[in-house]
Amino acid sequence: MSSNATEYWNKELELLIRDALETIRFGTVSLVVQDGRVIQIEKNEKIRINRSSHIDGSGI
Repeated sequence: MSSNATEYWNKELELLIRDALETIRFGTVSLVVQDGRVIQIEKNEKIRINRSSHIDGSGI
């Protein structure tokens, strides 16, 4: 990591990323970067439904 990149990486950011990764089962975690800085963490989680038990729509 360059010294400029290190300046924007800190323990709080690392903890936020780790938390996002540890709390997701299925989906994606994305980092939004602007001017070389992480400005946003996006977590898109999928919820998997057991298809065999909800075929008739009774789970809705």
